Amino acid sequence: MSLIKSISGIRGTIGGKTGDNLTPIDIVKFASAYGTWLKRTSNKQFLKIIIGRDARISGKMVSDLVCATLQSLGVHVVDLGLSTTPTVEVMVTHLHADGGIILTASHNPKQWNALKLLNSKGEFISDKDGEELLKIADNEDFDFAQIDDLGICDKNIEAIDYHINQILNLPLVDVGAIKGAHLKVVTDCVNSTGGISVPALLKKLGVNVIEMYSEPNGHFPHNPEPLEKNLGEIMKRVPEEKADLGIVVDPDVDRLALICEDGTMFGEEYTLVAVADYVLSQTPSPTVSNLSSSRALRDITEKYSQKYEASAVGEVNVVAKMKEIGAKIGGEGNGGIIYPELHYGRDSLVGIALFLTHLAKKGISVKKLRETYPSYFMGKQKIDLNPAIDTDLILFRLTEKYKSENITTIDGLKIDFPTGWVHLRKSNTEPIIRIYTEAPTQKEADELAERFIKEIRESSR
Repeated sequence: MSLIKSISGIRGTIGGKTGDNLTPIDIVKFASAYGTWLKRTSNKQFLKIIIGRDARISGKMVSDLVCATLQSLGVHVVDLGLSTTPTVEVMVTHLHADGGIILTASHNPKQWNALKLLNSKGEFISDKDGEELLKIADNEDFDFAQIDDLGICDKNIEAIDYHINQILNLPLVDVGAIKGAHLKVVTDCVNSTGGISVPALLKKLGVNVIEMYSEPNGHFPHNPEPLEKNLGEIMKRVPEEKADLGIVVDPDVDRLALICEDGTMFGEEYTLVAVADYVLSQTPSPTVSNLSSSRALRDITEKYSQKYEASAVGEVNVVAKMKEIGAKIGGEGNGGIIYPELHYGRDSLVGIALFLTHLAKKGISVKKLRETYPSYFMGKQKIDLNPAIDTDLILFRLTEKYKSENITTIDGLKIDFPTGWVHLRKSNTEPIIRIYTEAPTQKEADELAERFIKEIRESSR
């Protein structure tokens, strides 16, 4: 598997050959590039960087390498140990650090790991900064510290507690209402750091928790991406336990999926919709999600006479658009909640607290709550093309063909039709075009995808 170098970090599978996989040499190289980039862009003599990891089997090894590398650059490292992506983000600003590295491959299987890179605001670094960092890595342009200037490494084991307490103190989190609802919840934390954060939060909210896979040992019991096809066990367990709902997070706790009391999925796209419904009811504002997210967020936003805007795909792009228009809630349709009142990053923990407040105040079941939202169905497909085919030309031809429709070209091509949409994105690493569709029924969404697969093939001739 090729090493994936992107503007936000480096990702790959553990073992194998240098440059092809995530080997110790690659880990040291990119940690060195990140530390070097920070030193060049900061006017401080001494830098502080926060690191934290999910529970994957390779995590301790990767963390030790990153910590030692940063120390070799003269950096003060604060190691949170087992943590979550949003916790690291929160702690960067809380501890007035200059950056952060999250050691997680998110929803990827256990053989994967990654270095995800943050700036001093606890947010993912920008495209421009990422490109500069990759140049430093390619040139191996490093200058390590002399013996008397080596950095130190401190441990901080209180970060998750701090993160949870910050959530409990948010004005829109009503702890009393949640406690008064006497909720029973089943959790699936895929044997990662959700197991040390999600139940802890729920217990402080007065929720009766039935835990599944809370031991942070990195042995994922199923594919860790929180999609319906991977969640059969908890979908059975929720009704068996007569629980009010199920809560599922991915290994680094930035994606949140919910299960209704009857064992059906609430819908990954609708996590953000429900939380936005509550937030907008209390603090109206514009909203943002990416171009491949459900139209349901737009509908809810307009219910409160507010404006919805879409960003290019990618958390950094959602955050930039949220700041631009002053959105108080936003995120991605994969279950990623971004609530700026706490921080600008996807955060399952704050999503849980806001959702449960909303549910408690509504006084209805999770299933009934889901029925209050407009129903859309999505299709996700891809089409493989000959490497010689110009995918940019294909998208240009389709843009011309549909220029009378409502189109967006900030990230591939999105065409909004009266009752649905299609979003076409080319891959940067493969000769493929990804096709996302949404419509009032699954049949219509699938038919729309098939229609554009046919049109792409015709445009490629």
